[in-house]
Parts: sequence; C-alpha cells; structure tokens
Amino acid sequence: MLSDRSRPVVQATLPAVAENIGEIARRFYEHMFEAHPELLDGTFNRGNQAEGTQQVALAGSVAAFASALVHSPEELPDHLLARIAHKHASLGIRPDQYQIVHDNLFWAIADVLGDAVTPEVAAAWDEVYWLMAYALINQERGLYSARGVRPETVWRDWRVVEKNRETDDVVTFRVRRIDDRLVKTSLPGQYVTVRMPMTDGVHQPRQYSLTRADDGEHRSFAVKRVRGDGKPDGEVSALLHDTVDVGDTITMSLPFGDVVLDDSGRPVVFASAGIGITPMAGMLSHLVTAGSRLDVTLLHADLDEASWALRRQVLDDVRALPNGSVHVWFERGAECSLPVDGVYGGVMDLGELQPPGDATYYLCGPLPFMQAVRSALIERGVAARDIQYEVFGPDLWQADLVTTPAPGASGRSE
Repeated sequence: MLSDRSRPVVQATLPAVAENIGEIARRFYEHMFEAHPELLDGTFNRGNQAEGTQQVALAGSVAAFASALVHSPEELPDHLLARIAHKHASLGIRPDQYQIVHDNLFWAIADVLGDAVTPEVAAAWDEVYWLMAYALINQERGLYSARGVRPETVWRDWRVVEKNRETDDVVTFRVRRIDDRLVKTSLPGQYVTVRMPMTDGVHQPRQYSLTRADDGEHRSFAVKRVRGDGKPDGEVSALLHDTVDVGDTITMSLPFGDVVLDDSGRPVVFASAGIGITPMAGMLSHLVTAGSRLDVTLLHADLDEASWALRRQVLDDVRALPNGSVHVWFERGAECSLPVDGVYGGVMDLGELQPPGDATYYLCGPLPFMQAVRSALIERGVAARDIQYEVFGPDLWQADLVTTPAPGASGRSE
C-alpha cells in the first residue's frame, strides 16, 4: 500500500510520467544494456527490444501498477503481477536483478524528466517501484519453491524425439528428459521457455505453450515461424524450424504460466485464433487424459483449414470427450473437410451459437482478437472473473483494457 505521503505526489505526477514513460523505457533499456550487456544473453528477447514491444510492456505495466496504487489502493492488479511473475520465473530472474533495474530505471526517469524529478517525486516513485518489485519477488520465490528449484536451476536439457510439420509455418517438437533430476508435471495451459544459442554466441529465450499433457518424461510444444514481412524471419523460430532435428538437445525451463485449466467442474469454452490454439491443445489433452465428462466447446478462428495448426490432434481430443464440440471460422470461406460441429466464413461471431451457461472461458490469439471476444462475452453477461486469457509476447496487461463490444473478431494468425 502506498504511503499517505507518497500517494498525492504519485497522483499529481502520474500524467507526466505516463506521457513520457515510453521514452523513459527506451532510455532505460539502452542505459541498462550498455552497463550490463550480459542481460542480453539468455534473459531478454532482443527481437522484442528491436521492435519496441518490450518497452511498451514495461511502460504499460508500471503505469497500470501506479494507477492501481492511487485509484484502488486496497486491490493490487493481481493478474498483471501473476503474469509477470510467471514470465520472470520461466527466465530464472533473481531478486538481485531488481536492483539493477531500479538503478537504471531511475537514471532514465531523471534523464527524461529533468528538474521535474525533485527529491520528493523521486522518493514517491521509488516507493512505487519497490512495492511492485517486492510483490513480484515474493510471488517468484513461491513459484521457485513450488517447483523445488532456484532461479539458476530452472533450466534442463531435453532431447528431441519427434519433429512434425503441422502447417507451412508451424512445427511441433516432442522432447524427452535426459537427466535423473525429479521433473514435476506441468499444469494444463502452461508454457516453457526455450533458450537457444545464436550464431553470434548469445543465447535467446522464447516461450512456447505445452501442447500435450506431460508425464514428467516427455513434453511437447509447437513453434510458429515468425515471418519478417520484408525483414529477416524471427531468429529463434527460424533456428528451431531449420536446424533443430530429432536427436538434438535443447535447453528448456520448467513449466510456468498463470492461465491454467480450472478444476471447478464447470463447463469449459476455449476460444482461439491462429497459433493461439496451442495452450488450448494442452488443456484438451489433459481433459482427455483425465477422462473428463465436462461440457467442452472449442471455438477456433483461422485463415483456412490448411492454416489450422494441431487440427487433427485437437479434433481427436474433442471427439474423445463425451460432451465435446468444435466450431471453426475461416476468413477464406466456410469450407472444412474435417468433422466439426459448425464451420463459418469470416471472423468469429459469438452470435452464431450459444455456448453453455455458467462456463469458464479461455482465450488465446492476437490481442485485438482477445479484446473483441472478451468484450463480446461481457456484453452477453459473462462475468470478467470467468474469462481467462493467455498473452503471447510482452503485452501482459492490454487485454484488460475496456474495449467497444464487438460481434466478432479477426481470426488472423499471429
């Protein structure tokens, strides 16, 4: 909770900080990497750095946290903190690294805002930072403890035992553990971080959702090749697609992720677009393995049938569930050769069907897709607490923004 002394200072300066926080974040990262280049080796995604998306994520997260401290001091943004903590745990972030971030962030604030950063303003925002940092450190400590690891031991080597092409842009990997350390199984919906050595010697991390229920011995994940639109393809996805094969060894983190399948026994609705099918596939696999009899509805949007990754796996799993159904939307037309319960042309339109009442909803796909579907569900009376969503990339907070209710959503792949 923000102190009475700092709250009015933060409230008064929040507009100025929010207006400049993008530039603050840019200067912060430049300064930090200049002083600590080792952080670019295995910790930060330099693709996101180059695109500026990491800076946007930091700016939005800090602003959202500070705003919550001012406007709803009794209720911290728990979902935001949980997402960040799980992402940090999957990267092996250590408590001492928060001091590095603090020192460079406050250098950037002073560098951008100049004389406006009085000792009183600096002290108030210092309090904001450490409230957020300690909240994350405590959550991350709990995540490491639950897995029985320390930050430096979240990484394990695994051997690739299967590599399958799902679509022109998506391949799946099945890996087997090669050491004798205890491996706890993942929760349905979680992801792992794959840490790959680049040609320049720097390691780069990327998160990938687990696509099947794991047994502690094997894990499966899917990788979509990131297309560069005139620029080079994504460096990690291209490396995995083009150079990693059966028999190779890759380094992965233990599973983390806060969007996991609820065990309340309520009906379940999965709504995905493009590569957003991957966590849904993992949850469906778990339901089949558990012999579930829940009402389960899969709603998926894509360009066309050929672009639908993991389609045979998820359809087999839906058909193995006694109360499962699947509906698909294809932008290129309502044509599907597979046994689905409904196929529609265009973007996803929830008005075309009636999902079961009292359901828990899980969303994954491009941010505009999730914002539109979430808004449409809320417009139909679904409580926000019954809608969970998984975000790919650093935009950890934006899907909670109030959006104009929409009848449908784009099914374009990420």
